[in-house]
Amino acid sequence: MGNLLYLVAVVLVIIWAISFFGGYYTGGIIHALLVIAVIAVILRLIRGAA
Repeated sequence: MGNLLYLVAVVLVIIWAISFFGGYYTGGIIHALLVIAVIAVILRLIRGAA
């Protein structure tokens, strides 16, 4: 499950970077998902389950 979380976070970062630097508008949902994924990874690292 942890690997899946990191995979989702990496995919969201890549999609966000492409839309940010490429000028494509993907809407606010990608930013919300990106924030949720980053928070989930940080919480996992803080809890020591990495």
